[in-house]
Amino acid sequence: MKRMTLGAVLVLSFAAQAQPVRNAKERATDRKELRQDARERRDDWRDKAAMATVLADFDAARAANDAAKLGAVDAKVTAMLAAERRETGAELAKDTAEVGRDRAELRSDRRELGRDRAAGAGPGVRADDRHDKRDDRRDLRDDQRDRAVEAAGGARLGAISAEWAALAGKTDAASLDKKRALLAELNQLAGAEVVQNAGERREDKKELREDRRETREDRRQRR
Repeated sequence: MKRMTLGAVLVLSFAAQAQPVRNAKERATDRKELRQDARERRDDWRDKAAMATVLADFDAARAANDAAKLGAVDAKVTAMLAAERRETGAELAKDTAEVGRDRAELRSDRRELGRDRAAGAGPGVRADDRHDKRDDRRDLRDDQRDRAVEAAGGARLGAISAEWAALAGKTDAASLDKKRALLAELNQLAGAEVVQNAGERREDKKELREDRRETREDRRQRR
């Protein structure tokens, strides 16, 4: 049987001490993201309902040829767009932070695999750590996709805001048709936000399950 060198023993000892701290941080981050998901889900459903109400108000005001009510819709949509763009910016910042954490976890996975090789860890330990790396690589891909979707949505909101500002106060038929089309698109975007948030919540729940599994594996490795 091969005898482990002092360096290998120190490597394993350091990893054993550092890993529980990392696991605890990852689980705390997962739980925080799930709480954020719950808040965003409530906000998204509220925004969806509010946007549907604005569309109905616009249709009623247009049918009645009520200039004052059409002006009120203009102002309300302008305010809603500004609020939605701020919210999208905050969500994009959150997605960017998640991507950064994913990359940090992947770097940690690579270091852990390097320590496995240096210390001559057994095949079970190496298999567990390779599994962790595959999970974290998939999480990175998912979060990069979410960030790209959020960024595209934010860019479209900016374009709609500019178009709406150019149409504000106009009540000719062509302008009203264009406003109606923009409001319909905003309703579609609000519905897509609800669906996207549900997907992110599923991903975050999966990450929490994975991190709990990693904790169990690391405890088993330390026995």
